[in-house]
Amino acid sequence: MTTAASATPASGSTVFDDTHDLFRQSFRSFVAAEMTPHVDQWERDGIMDRGVYTSAGEHGFVGMAIPEAHGGGGSNDFRFNAIIADELAAANIGGGGLGLTLHNDITTPYFIEYCNAEQAQRWLPGIASGELITAIAMTEPGTGSDLASVATSAVRDGGEYILNGAKTFITNGINSDLVIVVCKTDTDGGHGGMSLLVVERDMPGFERGRNLDKVGQHSADTAELFFSDVRVPVANLLGEEGRAFDYLSFNLAQERLSIGLFGLYVAQAAIGWTIDYVKERTAFGQPLAKFQNTKFELAQMATEVAVTEPFMNQSLLKLNDNTLTPGDAAMAKLWGTQLQNRVTDQCLQLFGGYGYMSEYPISRAWVDARVCTIYGGTSEIMKTIISKEVLA
Repeated sequence: MTTAASATPASGSTVFDDTHDLFRQSFRSFVAAEMTPHVDQWERDGIMDRGVYTSAGEHGFVGMAIPEAHGGGGSNDFRFNAIIADELAAANIGGGGLGLTLHNDITTPYFIEYCNAEQAQRWLPGIASGELITAIAMTEPGTGSDLASVATSAVRDGGEYILNGAKTFITNGINSDLVIVVCKTDTDGGHGGMSLLVVERDMPGFERGRNLDKVGQHSADTAELFFSDVRVPVANLLGEEGRAFDYLSFNLAQERLSIGLFGLYVAQAAIGWTIDYVKERTAFGQPLAKFQNTKFELAQMATEVAVTEPFMNQSLLKLNDNTLTPGDAAMAKLWGTQLQNRVTDQCLQLFGGYGYMSEYPISRAWVDARVCTIYGGTSEIMKTIISKEVLA
């Protein structure tokens, strides 16, 4: 497997050090023991066993950025997150991997950044241990990327908010214990009228709908969520009322880089599987690897991966230094996910008919890839963001 450690940034220092390499070895062993043997069953069930989160917590693979005082690893080094994504891609754990990386890369930062002291004491230890699985609920049946059109509302009633509305396409929607819900606390306030409420498992009026039947990423539980007069304590308001739009913006660069990195890592893994296959599979009396078309296709894909890797590594280091711009993050997400789709599609073609059989890893990687240009902001939205910096 090609890893991000093979590239060097402009500074000349390697991307990963010995501590990261040890972490990689440890997580790779965890994946082999705790995840790979069960992936096929999770795919059939449409959900990953929630026990994976607690086991990962015991080994320090969730909550790495949570302060040590609250049971976390106390590290803001996103390279550890990148290693997790790389190893999940190599093991072809797309759906279950999505749930784990969403918990680490996308939702946990909101709790770290915006919890007050009481909330941090109440929630962060469970998030770090994997006992409290997290989700974020933005998308609604009638709204996608346009957050200003969110219809879910929360009306203040003394020490509580009365929450009403519906969300859809929510990753970890079934397994989640804490759901950050984007809602309108001021229906006339536009972006300034939105707030973040943390809805906890089993709150009266909070119901989970279908575990949605998706084209791919089956082991990621993706659900509809319904809120009917859910009384959410004011103590569960994350940050300040009316600040949701600003809060949602703060972690977008990390979220988009996370998705883009995973795209690169899947592309690397897919090329590796394909090289092994074309060396073994024969046609017209010779291995597929001997045909010029096979050589040219692999050469093209390997080149695209090779030139992508340094940009992703530099973006990773910029994120750690808080210098990654929205445009660069959008580029990482746009290019990484498009690369993922191109490579998995062409690799499947080189597998021929066997590539369409679910027993081969490329088939799962192919169907899992398709949604990656959609969630976390569509490719079209990424281009809009990039163009703002280009034309500035």
